[in-house]
Amino acid sequence: MADMTVRFFGVRGSIASPGESTAAFGGNTSCVEVRVGETRLILDSGTGIRALGGLLLQDPKALAKGVEATLLLSHLHWDHIQGLPFFAPIYMPHTKLRICGEGSPELGLREALSLQMRPPTFPVLWEDLPAQLSYRTLRHGQRFVIDDVEVRCAKLNHPGGGVLAYRLEHAGRSVVFATDTEHYECIDPTLLKLALGADVLIYDAQYLPEEYRGDVGMAKVGWGHSTYEAATKLARAAGVGRLVLFHHDPSRDDAGVQALEDRARAEFDRTECAREGREIVMPDVAERAA
Repeated sequence: MADMTVRFFGVRGSIASPGESTAAFGGNTSCVEVRVGETRLILDSGTGIRALGGLLLQDPKALAKGVEATLLLSHLHWDHIQGLPFFAPIYMPHTKLRICGEGSPELGLREALSLQMRPPTFPVLWEDLPAQLSYRTLRHGQRFVIDDVEVRCAKLNHPGGGVLAYRLEHAGRSVVFATDTEHYECIDPTLLKLALGADVLIYDAQYLPEEYRGDVGMAKVGWGHSTYEAATKLARAAGVGRLVLFHHDPSRDDAGVQALEDRARAEFDRTECAREGREIVMPDVAERAA
């Protein structure tokens, strides 16, 4: 049985925020790699995917045979796709990249991704990429298998286009990726069902509860993001093994992210804030309370 390994390359939301004040947790936008043996799945292609591409090209096997991966897009907002033109493997003819996501009512996956590589904003056309690219449009409730990893999709609550959460399962181990979703007054029953018993739940917690309500600054209700408070409620109800808070606000420095993590751990002790470079290996994380 192959381990399931989760590795974080981009953990920030909305816009990249590099600098000394964000170096500990990272300033790149959304990108998470999940590996099971030779199977590689990439969740989102924000600016973090550039570093992933660089690492892949250091692998002699990848250079000789080409990179093969499946890209699962939560949605097509810019912070989740803007790194793809800088993902070096797409400039190699032996690369095979399957791109999956819901698309949008206005544009399909291919059309949306090609739009950000049009003149005058980018010098290379999507149509001129040498990699072998394929596309799969997904929908809420869909299940499918990539090699021996089962993928389940569920619709999330976010404005401006469809957003999907993913549950990846292999040999009894599971990780759920649910970013860019806004919580309801109650726990989202769709997300609760998707996350039930997951070993790792990666969840959008961009705002503090007081920021979300508007006690501090402008209220964020309706902006399509959640809080650590909603995250810990979901984690407890779903009985997850570990909660990873994700999509950090670009204005929150490392001290602020650490303080958010401390507050969340008081409500669910198996909580951490996502940080670039962090690797979680299953089955090592199977540490649910009895």
